Amino acid sequence: MKKLILGIFALAIFGLNTTFAQRFAYVDTEYILDMLPEYKSAQKQLDLIAETWQKEAEEKKAEIEKMQKDFQAEQILLTEELKKKRANEIKAKELELKEFMNKKFGYEGDLFKKRQELIKPLQDKVFDACQKIAKQSALDFIFAKGGEMIMMYSNAKYDKSDEVLIELGVNVTKNKNSEGNKSGGK
Repeated sequence: MKKLILGIFALAIFGLNTTFAQRFAYVDTEYILDMLPEYKSAQKQLDLIAETWQKEAEEKKAEIEKMQKDFQAEQILLTEELKKKRANEIKAKELELKEFMNKKFGYEGDLFKKRQELIKPLQDKVFDACQKIAKQSALDFIFAKGGEMIMMYSNAKYDKSDEVLIELGVNVTKNKNSEGNKSGGK
């Protein structure tokens, strides 16, 4: 009788432990996004836009430098009124450049907005695929291994990145590390 009670007690404790066990996995969002052709295309488009605006900024900067050089060379010949006018013109151009840089590259600038427009839908697709994989695999948590979360060690058997890619319709031929990563980030 004692063995039966101990057996039931042990089964109850073991059952409680497995009931509260949480199932988890992780995905490498950088890997997933890099494998998406749409992401590569969007990234190229963003790079071209940024390059165009950077060239425009460099042209504006070169114009300012020329104005400053000319002003320094002619300064001795100019009246005080013309000196002030030229100095103000240079300051206005510098301010114009600063505003241009903020408008194009600043926080919530045009490049940021374009990145949101092109990349956010892809991130949403990855998020939706992760949710579907989590439900199919009966997972309680899926952690994102890219970006802000740091994993000091990750066992590759919990990596669901390829499953997410398959869910997104990407042919996965590349096999990531078969062993866990021992570095933060990637």
